[in-house]
Amino acid sequence: MGTKPWSSTAPPGEFRPYVGAEDSVREFSLRAVVLGALFGILFGAVSVYVGLRAGLTVSASIPIAVLSISILRAFGRSTILENNIVQTTGSAGESAAAGVIFTMPALIFLGFSLNTEYWRVFFLALLGGTLGVSRVVTSQGWRPHRQQVGQTGTRISPELYLACGISGAIQHMAGCQSARHIVAVNTDPDAPIISRADYAVIGDLNQVIPALVAALRERAARA
Repeated sequence: MGTKPWSSTAPPGEFRPYVGAEDSVREFSLRAVVLGALFGILFGAVSVYVGLRAGLTVSASIPIAVLSISILRAFGRSTILENNIVQTTGSAGESAAAGVIFTMPALIFLGFSLNTEYWRVFFLALLGGTLGVSRVVTSQGWRPHRQQVGQTGTRISPELYLACGISGAIQHMAGCQSARHIVAVNTDPDAPIISRADYAVIGDLNQVIPALVAALRERAARA
């Protein structure tokens, strides 16, 4: 009597797992990790370039899954679990790429030199800092609408929201009220955001921000 073919819809009494309990299937292998790391670097670099150049991002999960199956098969028998490791490892590059895309413009505005402080920019980018702007900035066409923080823009929930020159209108606060900490820099002591901020600095952002950057650099040098 022949053995019935495997089926995922077999009745409970006839169902058998595709991978038996006695089978040992390769999963966390060196080749899977190395291939995933290479894919992470490759697709991460593509995402950074396209993101900074055209404001678009590249989804790497599906291409990595397809390429992984073909490449691992070329080097011998592979398993679906190995392909999962490759896809998961490779997709991590997207997270690092997002940090670079959103952080580099903010660091430029803060006065960091990308030529002389490459590694500092790199590590800050890994922290996932994001640049957000007000409606006036997007209305002038200086930044895309997706970076607008507010009721008609993007709602954010960061650990720290540094609001420079933001008055704090109701529409804007609706987009950042979930921030854990709000630090405001404004010349107007009566600006609405001052009363909503955890910390406030009354002063010109063109003087406060360079002083803040200088203090952070000095503290980093002592560390």
